[in-house]
Amino acid sequence: MAELAALEDPKARVVNERHGDDHGVNLGKLRALAKRLKTQQELACRLWATDDTAARLLAMLICRPKAFASDELDVMVREARTPKVHDWLVNYVVKKNPCSEELRLAWSADPDPVVASAGWALTTERVAKKPGGLDLAGLLDVIEAEMKDAPDRLQWAMNHCLAQIGIGHAEHRARAIDIGERLEVLKDYPTSQGCTSPFAPIWISEMVRRQHDKTVA
Repeated sequence: MAELAALEDPKARVVNERHGDDHGVNLGKLRALAKRLKTQQELACRLWATDDTAARLLAMLICRPKAFASDELDVMVREARTPKVHDWLVNYVVKKNPCSEELRLAWSADPDPVVASAGWALTTERVAKKPGGLDLAGLLDVIEAEMKDAPDRLQWAMNHCLAQIGIGHAEHRARAIDIGERLEVLKDYPTSQGCTSPFAPIWISEMVRRQHDKTVA
């Protein structure tokens, strides 16, 4: 904890706080520290228990993802207070855990929109990598009915799923683009030059174009 405190950078904190993350540690330096510590599950659990954002980010870099039981991960996702901790928990830990599918199903229907967003993030992962058994048309039905009025983090996760369905599944692409155009979610989201807009119709079209260009090349 003392070493993490020494890495605190006030300027980094200002930038991070704009995104809802209450820490000032440069992530490159955090990753370097994790690389030196290597995998230490007990230390990771103790770091998580501090409720400190930087400590929790470090915990997820040195933990053993498969060592957590599903009930432990359920508690952790509800304790994850900041966007970065939530995102790293889902992407670095839950996705690598054997209980990920069980948690995906449970979280997607959770009344807490932040927890539900974790379920949708796991669903997006399945759409991209293991779509077998998923009802893609049914997912589009839910997105069409609920995404427009969903809270921010849940809306973002559902929009990502919408885009992934359109990008990876040509048979659903026209409908995915149509849903995005009608709901207009993230249509006016500010996008830096060189980055792809998160507005689903633009996102889908751009990624499909890139895939086509790779195939032709």
